[in-house]
Amino acid sequence: MAAGEAAKKRKPSRPRAIILAPTRELVTQIAETLKMLADPVGLKVTTIFGGVPQRRQETALEAGVDIVVAAPGRLDDLLKQGVLTLDGVEITVLDEADHMADMGFLPVVTRIMNKTPKQGQRLLFSATLDNGVDNIVKKYLHNPVMHSVDSAESPVPQLTHHIFEVAGKDQKDALIEALASGTARRIMFTRMKHQAKKLAKQLTAAGIPAVELQGNLSQNARDRNLAEFVSGEARVLVATDVAARGVHVDGVDLVVHIDPPVEHKAYLHRSGRTARAGNEGDVVTIVLPEQRSEMRSLMRAAKINVTPLQVNPMAKTVSPEVLGLIGEVAPREDPKAIEARRAEAQAAQQRAAGHNPAGAGSSTGANAKRKRSRGGSGGGRGGQGGAGSQSGQRSGGSGGGRGGQGGGRPGGSASQGSQRRSGGGQGGRRSA
Repeated sequence: MAAGEAAKKRKPSRPRAIILAPTRELVTQIAETLKMLADPVGLKVTTIFGGVPQRRQETALEAGVDIVVAAPGRLDDLLKQGVLTLDGVEITVLDEADHMADMGFLPVVTRIMNKTPKQGQRLLFSATLDNGVDNIVKKYLHNPVMHSVDSAESPVPQLTHHIFEVAGKDQKDALIEALASGTARRIMFTRMKHQAKKLAKQLTAAGIPAVELQGNLSQNARDRNLAEFVSGEARVLVATDVAARGVHVDGVDLVVHIDPPVEHKAYLHRSGRTARAGNEGDVVTIVLPEQRSEMRSLMRAAKINVTPLQVNPMAKTVSPEVLGLIGEVAPREDPKAIEARRAEAQAAQQRAAGHNPAGAGSSTGANAKRKRSRGGSGGGRGGQGGAGSQSGQRSGGSGGGRGGQGGGRPGGSASQGSQRRSGGGQGGRRSA
């Protein structure tokens, strides 16, 4: 297709193809790959997902795009607002349909599919056809041709599984730090968002650069953290199941389950972040005494046979299996230098987006000027620079106004609330 022909068919807010994926990261990766194929033939690609202001997405749609890669939640919101229509869609793709089912997105997917023409090509990619995915197939795919590859439960010969049993929390913490200390890239999975945040901070404070990836992060923070991990500046990614699918990073040698996952599918998908494209990899699950029965059931369901090994990383002689997985130990870094590097990366990201970095400017709006004239530099609800300041310091602070010293809500709560209000989709409370 010639670029001129693509431009003639392009209409504002009326894409010709949509691709639905369950997470922001997967949406971004699909779009980046697709653009390499689309740009040479003049096709325009844009992404739609929650956790970021929607105005830029509206602008891109109004300018006209051929292909929309979207998370279901935000796309559903924009459809309800009349920002775009899907009556011109010729190709519809559902990626990771089983994951969307697990996240409760199938009702949203159904509403979106109902807005696309019945004619046209539809493709669905899924590890399984249960949990409602089969209903999508029956309703929207007519006379489908099925292509199958090895199931997720098929053994990966290049992947080695390890179960390390520890006696208690101290041994567990020591083992986590030891496994994180090598020079190779590794991913550590936690069950909860707050665990990922806490562990990344602990490792960084110990001189091991680590970043988190979990659903409470803003899109900008996710992008920065993934970029730091991909570049090798951070050797450890601490993640919830948001990274278990779709996020592909080359050269991950080790995956560590900090706790046994809740079910065997999560174990298999998490473990699949290593030993990719024919490369070798190792998977470790750390198990406390009270988790041993749970771990045995998990391995039976996953059809993996591995003998647990009791280890004590605090002993004088550490198990050779543990030492082998650590590999070459990386030099520890100054935590202050790590944080300074990250602050500069954040400032650069803000400058690239056309914003003043935090503390580098103040709002010039009439409302902000009035507040500053009433309460000096600390006007507003207790935030230095006022409630409308670009510095973002909406709470705490030492100024006057309604908040007084330390007034307003605790630090961070205002921005987190704005994320929940603005997203409505993948950036909302449904993502891991």
